[in-house]
Amino acid sequence: MNRSRQYGGLSRLSKAAALVFALAAPVSAEQVSILALGDSLTQGYGLIEQNGLVPQMRVWLAEQGADVRLVNGGVSGDTTAGGFARAEWSLTEDIDAMMVILGGNDMLRGIAPEAARANLAGILEVAKAKGVEVLLVGMKASNNFGPDYKQAFDAIYPELSAEYGTLLTENFFAGLGVQDPSALRDLMQPDGIHPNAEGVALIVEGLGPDVLALVAEIE
Repeated sequence: MNRSRQYGGLSRLSKAAALVFALAAPVSAEQVSILALGDSLTQGYGLIEQNGLVPQMRVWLAEQGADVRLVNGGVSGDTTAGGFARAEWSLTEDIDAMMVILGGNDMLRGIAPEAARANLAGILEVAKAKGVEVLLVGMKASNNFGPDYKQAFDAIYPELSAEYGTLLTENFFAGLGVQDPSALRDLMQPDGIHPNAEGVALIVEGLGPDVLALVAEIE
């Protein structure tokens, strides 16, 4: 839930290559189940149900011909510690892959980057033990806590992705693009932290190819 918006992408594939690869791959005869483990950004805070991230992503994936059961594992206010605490029981036997969309609340609260990193690593260890493919979705820290904090926090996601061999989206908010503050406000709820329905739609368009690449990893 940061205010920094930079271009996001996969660690092992460019977005364009990932989308071409995923669309070229044959559609699986079996439905795949993906858990979206996250906080209020995943849960759909402040929005009617169909406008949240998970419902909009379900529609987007279906339009691409992907048969995906996307489970909403978003808990409003959750930190990486909360996500780690529930990762084990959230990854039930029917889950094939997981999107990890956590860290925004850690950043907003100024939680030490090393603590957030340890929690995310714990989640990835659980996924590894269960044989679950992961798309790690990064957050970018604001400058509120200084350049050293931002550098350490921003480095968490690409470093963990490389260490655990996950797919990576560098920035959850990349789909919003580079906007001037007045234009960006039109895509956010009044709190300035959570996207509105239109903002979520743009985030889904930016994140969607990465999710298709995750589906391809399962298949």
